[in-house]
Amino acid sequence: YTTLFRSALVQQAAGDDHPHDLVGAFQDLVHAQIAHDLLDAVLLQVAVPAVQLYAPVDHGALLIGEPVLGHRGGSRIELPGKVAVKVHSGEDGNQNYLHPEFMKPVIDAVNGTVVECNTAYGGARNETPKHIELMKKHHWSDLFDVDIMDAEGPDVEWPVENGKVLKVNYLGKNIENYDSMLVLIHFKGHPMGGYGGALKQLSIGCASSAGKTYIHTGGKVTDQNILWENCAEQDTFLEAMADAASTVAKHFAGKIAYVAIMKNLSVDCDCCAVAEDPCMNDVGILSSLDPVALDRACIDLVINSNDPGRDHFMERVNSRHGTHTIDTAEALGIGTQAYELVKV
Repeated sequence: YTTLFRSALVQQAAGDDHPHDLVGAFQDLVHAQIAHDLLDAVLLQVAVPAVQLYAPVDHGALLIGEPVLGHRGGSRIELPGKVAVKVHSGEDGNQNYLHPEFMKPVIDAVNGTVVECNTAYGGARNETPKHIELMKKHHWSDLFDVDIMDAEGPDVEWPVENGKVLKVNYLGKNIENYDSMLVLIHFKGHPMGGYGGALKQLSIGCASSAGKTYIHTGGKVTDQNILWENCAEQDTFLEAMADAASTVAKHFAGKIAYVAIMKNLSVDCDCCAVAEDPCMNDVGILSSLDPVALDRACIDLVINSNDPGRDHFMERVNSRHGTHTIDTAEALGIGTQAYELVKV
């Protein structure tokens, strides 16, 4: 398809009055050193999905522009109705997760509800009462409406079309209360998936506790108490993640946008209570309408980096065969690894 878009010029005046218009919401947050670089509008036509890169990442400098939602012409996607904003809220003890204050401008811009689901392993988020308390401790509940989507059962079951491993995906039932979704991704490594990106947020991130167990075990069991003795072979697990991700991407098709923040780049996920400190410098913020292209672009930026921590990061990705998730998701038809990287 052909996408027409402009650079993410952050206007001095507010953007359109539509509550889900992101342009103009971040004018006070642009890093002073890059503000002048955004003054020249760039008009591009590409035959592949656009992935836009904003750099550097500054505290609070979370800006999203026209390539995500479109603005005053060009390719446009709106997030209508009630907007779910998927974040990673961070395990208790983790030092690398992105704090709610950092995310606040974009979440406010879409008038979104922060959504999470319970985990499938011991910790502070595997049961609803504990998870609610952690959302308070990490201040998500202070700043936003928060919805633990599987706080109460029963889960919803979404069929997986042409799934490699799974035939069904189990999700917190509250996901069906939302009309659209903004996926905020803290891109980093992961001890099991190799890396954590858009596809992980769509799959493990949106799955209920039972659904997470189902993905990790390749469709064997849904009881978190017997997860670890039933873990699937690695590639099967990665394929199950792609299967689950496809159901969420297709459910919100045309009403979903993705933003990846390449900051605090540890080889460990925010789900780790004890995580390794970041091994790479911050890279930037990327946005796209294609989760496959976005994950591929993030991986490519690491591979093509001269950062001294690159090899350590990629050892984590490669040792877990992490990009197999991307390959599988592309085969399922929810995106493409061919993309145009546009720097602004």
